[in-house]
Amino acid sequence: MQCDNGMFQSKEQRVQQIFDAISKKYDMMNSIITFRLHKAWRKDIINSMKVEAGAKILDLCCGTAECTIVLAQKTGPGGRVYGLDFNVNMLEVAREKIAKQKLQNIELFCGNAMELPFEDNRFDYVTIAFGLRNVADYMQVLKEMYRVVKPGGKAICLETSRPSVPLFKQGYYFYIHIIVPLLGKIFARNCSKEYAWLDDSTAVFPDKKELAEMFAEAGFKHVKVKAYCGGVAVMHLGHKP
Repeated sequence: MQCDNGMFQSKEQRVQQIFDAISKKYDMMNSIITFRLHKAWRKDIINSMKVEAGAKILDLCCGTAECTIVLAQKTGPGGRVYGLDFNVNMLEVAREKIAKQKLQNIELFCGNAMELPFEDNRFDYVTIAFGLRNVADYMQVLKEMYRVVKPGGKAICLETSRPSVPLFKQGYYFYIHIIVPLLGKIFARNCSKEYAWLDDSTAVFPDKKELAEMFAEAGFKHVKVKAYCGGVAVMHLGHKP
């Protein structure tokens, strides 16, 4: 992959290295770090989408297919879910999980969320969960999501965020800055540096208001914002007119 901006390429390389290292422990660590709340958050955003049977769905930065599998179950055998991620190791874990579920309506792609290999107006829904903060250009991904979703379709993002409530905010920053890397060291084969990325990437990611404005700038209308657990995670749901 070629990038004009050296900083962008550096970020992509770092993210690749991180997920190469943690792919086998990714699901377990998500449950440990979030006290299994990530499953409830994912379930809620999918319920918010009101997925119709037979729908075509694109799940960006699908990772180990946590959302992809649920979406495939929602859309049923008459629908199709396409999972895209740029890390081969994460996709390998996803394939193993999909095979165990014996789901036939999922197709996985190794690709770049900033340059989607799909034609315009193809999907009824486009999702991205805990992946947008890992890309080099947030707005480019939102524009690509807008391009490939059908008129009348929906795009949804679930992402970590920064709480604003005093005291809770300080406690959260201590947790994400000190405790999470320690958990990575203990439970994920000395991956403390890899789990420090959660703090690093969240610190520079747009807050919920800024991200809502970016959704609107990308072309989405009626953008709905919903915060979870005091703002440690946030959903943004936009409609393509």
